[in-house]
Amino acid sequence: MKGLALKERYGLDRFFLGERTVDGKPLTLNQRRIFILPTQRGLGFSLLILLLALIAFVYNNNLAYMLAFLLGSIFFITILHTYKSLAGLTVQEGQTLAVFVGEAAGFGVHIDNPTSVERYHLQIKIKAVEHFNLKANSKAHLTLYDLTQKRGWHSAGTVTVFSAYPLGLFRAWSPIRFSSKALVYPKPANQEIPFPETGSTKNQQGRFKKGGDEFYGLQSYQAGDPIRHLHWKAYAKGLGLFSKQYGGESSAEIWLDYGHAPGQSLEERLSYLCRWVVDAEQAGLSYGFVLPGLRLEPSNGPAHYRKCLEALALF
Repeated sequence: MKGLALKERYGLDRFFLGERTVDGKPLTLNQRRIFILPTQRGLGFSLLILLLALIAFVYNNNLAYMLAFLLGSIFFITILHTYKSLAGLTVQEGQTLAVFVGEAAGFGVHIDNPTSVERYHLQIKIKAVEHFNLKANSKAHLTLYDLTQKRGWHSAGTVTVFSAYPLGLFRAWSPIRFSSKALVYPKPANQEIPFPETGSTKNQQGRFKKGGDEFYGLQSYQAGDPIRHLHWKAYAKGLGLFSKQYGGESSAEIWLDYGHAPGQSLEERLSYLCRWVVDAEQAGLSYGFVLPGLRLEPSNGPAHYRKCLEALALF
């Protein structure tokens, strides 16, 4: 095992940030990675032992001595049992799940107990705490969630495995800095807006069969549009009167261009463009995608959908 420099061994970041994983390889929790301190209950228990020892000394009471030594032995033996509740476990980072801004990113964690000892009351957290037990020679697959606030890569950060087993007198913990990242897409705009009316869009929209049941966008209301197709939610918000457009063919091609996205700021325009991508994919349209420096030919399906969202997240 590679030794640590004195500065690294006693640096405070080891206690709170932990050791960083390398290329997703598993880390085994050992004496170098596990830290242990008394809990509030443990401090109260130690004060009780000191009080009993003081009473025994003042009154020369053998029963008080015996009780103080008994509680003291329990106190020190608990240190070993709390340490062993984590010692030998193997922690490895798993897959991550891409999400939209505002959703919780999921980070997979694999925990292996290769020993013949069952582990009780284990806990693990990034932000929220997850409780679990591990049987002898078994594995646990958990997903930890962390709320996202901006697009791009979202790092897992420090994952902490800890336990206060068996009596809650001590807390053993092992912080690990995961290298895994989750990709965060822009949040789709809440407002439904029609697809951009480029020349290609107009030509392709004309190929839709009237009366179909495939939704492909909104357009400004025109006299003669069916009442049932009116978008009343947009009208109630004072956004104008739009009618929903439906067609029976899913082979129409449209172009979703950053240059035609509404909005005043970069994030607002990306949000509207993201909404177009989501709506076009759900409608089964074949859609091209254009960002400054990037052009994806019209297509659809999970792979194309993911490429478009990834481009928006990393733009």
